[in-house]
Amino acid sequence: MGFFENAVTVVTGAGSGIGRALAQRLALAGSAMALADVDERGLEGTIASLPAKTASVTAHVVDVADEQAMRAFAEDAIARHGRVQVLINNAGVALIGNFEQISLDDFRWLMNVNFWGAVYGVRYFLPELKKQPRAHIVNLSSIFGLVAPAGQSAYSASKFAIRGFTECLRHELEGTSVVVTSVHPGGIATPIARRARVGALTPRATQTEAIALFERVARIPPERAAETILEGVERCEGRVLIGRDAKAIDLLQRLKPTTYWQTLSKRYLEGKKWN
Repeated sequence: MGFFENAVTVVTGAGSGIGRALAQRLALAGSAMALADVDERGLEGTIASLPAKTASVTAHVVDVADEQAMRAFAEDAIARHGRVQVLINNAGVALIGNFEQISLDDFRWLMNVNFWGAVYGVRYFLPELKKQPRAHIVNLSSIFGLVAPAGQSAYSASKFAIRGFTECLRHELEGTSVVVTSVHPGGIATPIARRARVGALTPRATQTEAIALFERVARIPPERAAETILEGVERCEGRVLIGRDAKAIDLLQRLKPTTYWQTLSKRYLEGKKWN
């Protein structure tokens, strides 16, 4: 991975899941890293999992929903590494419950992390990125930024927002040194469902069902997701779909933009594989 060798990469949500897998692969590729997560123990675990001979790595305990914390993180990362070439806005959370079961505070909490966290990242790292001969912004959306399943009103809203924000950035930054990529993972085996917030009025049984469903459909190892993302960056791809399910769902929503849920719900609720 020539682009990452001797680069400096920022990864948010680096304490577990895709973020941890990205850090591990970036270390092997020779990239220095500024790794951020609100979970200090998770971040320490990621650092401990990296190869012994790793380029410079700094750890930053940051709540991406806090604008001032993100501003300070950008300043600190740039000061400590001297430059940044890649920003990967990976931090994200989930919320269990349909729209009538979640409170507005629940909805705001999720949007603040999933959407505003990425906006703050771009806002405060972009001036540095534009100074580089080649730079890259990667924003993690989801297959739920392509389709909107029942029970995912807040999460889908945040991921559709990330998709729109990222596509607009791609157009605005065309002709500059900064390439922009939107990533849409399918079912990735991460702890996001078990760590999800439960809506204020969501029955406890719904939480158990939601976790069980996620673990049936989320079969892609985060390591494979990380590899696919970094390969997409190397190729300067504007959009990266991860997994057979993501590709099938993308096609389905193009063919049936208003009725895809009639087809998707059967597979989604039964946890079926996409062949």
